Amino acid sequence: MAQATFRIWRGEGDRAGFQDYTAETFEGMVVLDAIHQIQAEQANDLAVRWNCKAGKCGSCSAEINGRPRLMCMTRLNQLDLGEPVTVEPMRAFPHIRDLVADVSWNFRVKKQIRKFKPRPADAADGTWRMVQKDADRVQEFRKCIECYLCQDVCHVLREHRLHEEFIGPRFLIYAAALEMHPLDVENRVQDLRDRHGIGCCNITKCCTYVCPESITITDNGIIPLKERVVDRFFDPLSRLFRIFS
Repeated sequence: MAQATFRIWRGEGDRAGFQDYTAETFEGMVVLDAIHQIQAEQANDLAVRWNCKAGKCGSCSAEINGRPRLMCMTRLNQLDLGEPVTVEPMRAFPHIRDLVADVSWNFRVKKQIRKFKPRPADAADGTWRMVQKDADRVQEFRKCIECYLCQDVCHVLREHRLHEEFIGPRFLIYAAALEMHPLDVENRVQDLRDRHGIGCCNITKCCTYVCPESITITDNGIIPLKERVVDRFFDPLSRLFRIFS
């Protein structure tokens, strides 16, 4: 066992700030274990969200040493315990208290995206036929656990606060899962340009780097959506084809 210092964001509003706690560490320990230990022994009123402790619910998102991560999936042996381990709430969303941020904006954004609209069934039994590779293409996007770490690291939301203009990488991936679905016939391309702000993304790939499910957010999702927008609105040959067809 060894002791480590955890510098945790405490309080709310203008009264919030870092507070240091010392905790015993052990082999295999993750940051969430340390937070629970501190909560049980030193700070019973410490507010923190968590649920599964298995990296699948996305509840325990935070910023650890300045990087958006899941507390339950960040092992202490990955960190330099010679320095205080800073733990603070996600910065892209309004702060509530301690380590808890208000992520309700994300739920409102999701409702704005056009829903799945399947094409008519193409088999006599009322079902559909599709190629396996088309189904595999969107399966990657369905791994998202909605931890919102990609939203938190995105500079458009984190630094520029353009929440009213940009839906963020999580919901571009959600839109991609619908747009690229082999059965879907809804058209979201104009919404992507006019309502969802896909032009705000400059494909830095920071969202891909922090994804705990290793979804290739930028290359497999956002860039193909950008290409659809360009083809629809900015490609001169496509525009001529639509005019004369």
